[in-house]
Amino acid sequence: MTAAIVYAFASAIFLGAGVVLAQLGLRTVEPLSGAAISVPSFTLLFLVLSPLILHGEPVVWGALPIFMAIGLFFPASLTLLTFASNRALGPVITSTLGNLAPLFAVTAAVVLLHEPLLPQQLIGLVVAVAGAAIITVTRPRDLGHWRSWALLLPLASALVRGIVPPIAKLGLAIWPSPLWACLVGYVMSSLVVLTVQRVRKGSFMVQAPREGRFWFALTGISNGLSALSLFAAVRNGPITLVAPLAAIYPLVTVVMSAMMLKHVEITARIVGGTLLTVIGVALVLIA
Repeated sequence: MTAAIVYAFASAIFLGAGVVLAQLGLRTVEPLSGAAISVPSFTLLFLVLSPLILHGEPVVWGALPIFMAIGLFFPASLTLLTFASNRALGPVITSTLGNLAPLFAVTAAVVLLHEPLLPQQLIGLVVAVAGAAIITVTRPRDLGHWRSWALLLPLASALVRGIVPPIAKLGLAIWPSPLWACLVGYVMSSLVVLTVQRVRKGSFMVQAPREGRFWFALTGISNGLSALSLFAAVRNGPITLVAPLAAIYPLVTVVMSAMMLKHVEITARIVGGTLLTVIGVALVLIA
């Protein structure tokens, strides 16, 4: 279990950093174009390094359709939803509502993988949901023209993030290679976001300021490392452990937002809701 815990923590750190880096990119680039920069950036880096890091990794064709199907939604649709939520709600609320992902992940793990769910784990999930709800009770002043429908964006991203690990675990049971799982998924996601970019703008290339491209490239690398770490964690441990642990990334987002995004006001309500969510995750872990 040690490897699963370490990889899950790494996934949380990279994901929390990616949320804040995306906010910096969104200052000059719209969400959909940002996705067309970030996802292919990590894919290109992975492809360049693949002769080295994939050397000696066998190919198991039976799991390929599963990893390809995952790639159609993760990280493509997840990235689009997260970037749009970042712009509409800000990084802290995006991260905290995204912390509902363990609820979906554990449910899918129980249904698809028949993993046991203890009463204390259920209590922990309820506490995590309550913590996220606290964030949405009132509108933080830094959100501008916020609308209630925008809450659907991070909730949808939480759903995608939640159901992907159990499905990935099914594929990894056939082809136990997180590296290949991540590469195949990112290649498919790159095709999705570049196709969306081509349909919307008439070109696969994103026209954006150099600064915006830089921040979204870093965002893509950070998110990609998070996905790779998540697949490695799922490979080495149960979803009921990995999913809640990886969901502590709002703490990273809160800290980085206070340091890098000076206009973001970290209110007592946001901090309290985030901490309550993490307490719920802790209850799941010690069950």
